[in-house]
Amino acid sequence: MSNSATSLSFRRLVLFTLSALALSAALLCSACGDAPRPATAPAPLVRYSVVKEEPLVLTTELPGRISAFMTSEVRPQVSGIIRERLFEEGSDVIAGQTLYEIEPAIFETACKNAEAALAMAGANEFSARLLAERYGKIIKSDAVSRQEYDNAVSAHAQARAEVEAARKALEAARINLGYTKVTAPVSGRISRSYITQGALATQNQIEPLATIRSLDKVYADIAQANTEIMRLRDVLTEDGWRGIEADKAQIRLKLEDGSLYGRLDADGDPSREIFGVLLFSDITVDKSTGEVNIRAEFENPDKLLLPGMHVRAIFEEAVLENAILAPQKAVQRDQFATAYVYVLENEDVPPGSPENTFKTARRDVRIQRSVGNAWLIASGLKSGDRLLVEGHLKTGPGGLVTGVEVPARQKEQVSSSGRI
Repeated sequence: MSNSATSLSFRRLVLFTLSALALSAALLCSACGDAPRPATAPAPLVRYSVVKEEPLVLTTELPGRISAFMTSEVRPQVSGIIRERLFEEGSDVIAGQTLYEIEPAIFETACKNAEAALAMAGANEFSARLLAERYGKIIKSDAVSRQEYDNAVSAHAQARAEVEAARKALEAARINLGYTKVTAPVSGRISRSYITQGALATQNQIEPLATIRSLDKVYADIAQANTEIMRLRDVLTEDGWRGIEADKAQIRLKLEDGSLYGRLDADGDPSREIFGVLLFSDITVDKSTGEVNIRAEFENPDKLLLPGMHVRAIFEEAVLENAILAPQKAVQRDQFATAYVYVLENEDVPPGSPENTFKTARRDVRIQRSVGNAWLIASGLKSGDRLLVEGHLKTGPGGLVTGVEVPARQKEQVSSSGRI
């Protein structure tokens, strides 16, 4: 067979193959036109929470310092040499307990002298009384003159006065003798001793012998800036906010390590919060700092709070009874900076859709302030709305979604400084 004949046969074979492929494609296309269309893609999965109205408490956190409920500086009432110290430094003492003993010899001698002076005055009074009584019996018979009788009566009165003066002098001497035992004026924890045995203590000395601080209760002295007071006033002008009365405000303390102050458990850790009582707020503003002083009282059963300790006081100022909070990630903003959210509605959902199928709708909202990682919503949401919190990129207004509910937020507190 020649080369031309072979080439012609190859071309015919190629044309036949191409025709067969074209026919197969045409048949396949016609068959596709009669086949059923594929099912619609399922609605994207998103998460939502049900909006609830709940009380929102406005709190303030301010710096403070602990001071003792009572502070007493132990000072001597008489001068003398310290003979003995009768307490352990840093221990708890009770009122009336003897702390120091001053050498009493000189005061014991003064007492004996006062006793002798009283006895002498008593003897003189006895003699003067007898003379005045004797003259009183014979004055009517003119045995003595009126002048002599008057002198005797006057001498008796003077003797009685001397007895009374001697009695008071003895009482003072005994008091001074009692002062040689320096006692605790109040109960509490005593400091180190500022004087040693054998040292001279004087009645009017400036430095105390020791200091006693009562720690069963303590004060928290708090400083609040005047600007914070003005801010609170602005909050109370907003709709729904109500001020908390001072006697009903719960005041908590945050210690220097960040923990909240409370009773200690068996392991020495705070197990139950202890709330304080607001005593007063000063009526003047400090000219140098622009602050108002506030004092609160706290029980201190475990002696955990010590004078001079720095703390942070957290106390309630106002409450919004029907607050609506939205997670910050649930709130979007458009190109006009308008805040909005998506809510899930079960209206206009195709028939036969699962129960958890919803249609998204946009709601413009007005934000009042930030609360932790949430926004306080002033308008745009109501109790019972299903708020889209996760899955914003999977849908848009009017889109169908499959919703899964997540737990709602717990009761919140907001700092008075947490504004937007």
